[in-house]
Amino acid sequence: MSKKCVLVSGGAGFIGSHVTVELYNAGYDVVIADNMSNCDETCYNGVSQILGVRLPLVKMDFCDRAAVDKLFADYHIDAVIHFAAFKAVGESVSEPAKYYENNLGSFLNVIEASRAQGGCNIVFSSSATVYGETDKLPVTEESPRMPATSPYGNTKQICEDILRDSVKAYAGIKGIALRYFNPIGAHPSALIGELPRGVPNNLVPFITQTAIGKRECLSIFGNDYPTPDGTCQRDYIDIVDLAKAHVCAVARMLDGKMAEGYEIFNVGTGRPVSVLELVNAFEKVNKLKLNYKFAPRRAGDVTAIWADPKKANEVLGWKAERSIEETLAAAWAWEKRIAGK
Repeated sequence: MSKKCVLVSGGAGFIGSHVTVELYNAGYDVVIADNMSNCDETCYNGVSQILGVRLPLVKMDFCDRAAVDKLFADYHIDAVIHFAAFKAVGESVSEPAKYYENNLGSFLNVIEASRAQGGCNIVFSSSATVYGETDKLPVTEESPRMPATSPYGNTKQICEDILRDSVKAYAGIKGIALRYFNPIGAHPSALIGELPRGVPNNLVPFITQTAIGKRECLSIFGNDYPTPDGTCQRDYIDIVDLAKAHVCAVARMLDGKMAEGYEIFNVGTGRPVSVLELVNAFEKVNKLKLNYKFAPRRAGDVTAIWADPKKANEVLGWKAERSIEETLAAAWAWEKRIAGK
């Protein structure tokens, strides 16, 4: 019996590269497709080093319907994991049309190409941003989705709805939306990790770039929140643990274990960690001191959010395993490697 083939759209980026490694190690054939607009080949080359094989890398834009159709024609694709999207929250506020056109258009092309080949299994890369500022913690998959605080967040909600409605309407399409919390870290090999272009939008790359001397000072936005230490609380999930959740989702669909055609899972640890706790843990595990300061609250930041991962643990058969210390040590090893230190 031939191996099942999984297409990873946006697979040359941070999350996609880690998912590619775990899929290949789980026995799947993997095709990576990426327009390279938000990455270079650093992580693709790192994946090749980790696996000892160069997987197909198709450079194309998922907003190009003809290119998507050709991709599905060239490879027998059993499942798609869709990451290809713009992801800068601030930019989405200033350029909403760009985000709606790209993030919705690319996903609609995946749906249409899946329909044209008679169906497909689709895993959508969603986000805990769909819950907004919730008044009940931890959040479950049944927690209400709140109005999005940015066009980026709104594209996540709309794509979830597109997948749900497509599963109902089109024979052969099944879908799982994975709602990530805060992915951090790097592969234990330090060969792949988060490589932001310009000033990082995420906390951990800003921490590591400050530690290496690339950034002068880390700003912690807000120390007057109603939390134990006054800083925001998040559910930080190790990137390798997160990647393995995608393998579980693909297996669940291909093995015919889905109770319904569309399912949602929270992918988090269930443990709230504050920004200050994360900074202190980074200092402790890597035996260094960070230059940081407190700054005013940042617009759009929710006070606290963390997952109830029970459904993912029991139904998906997935559980977060790596400790925050392992995660932060890996992030620092990756930063040092790309800085050549």
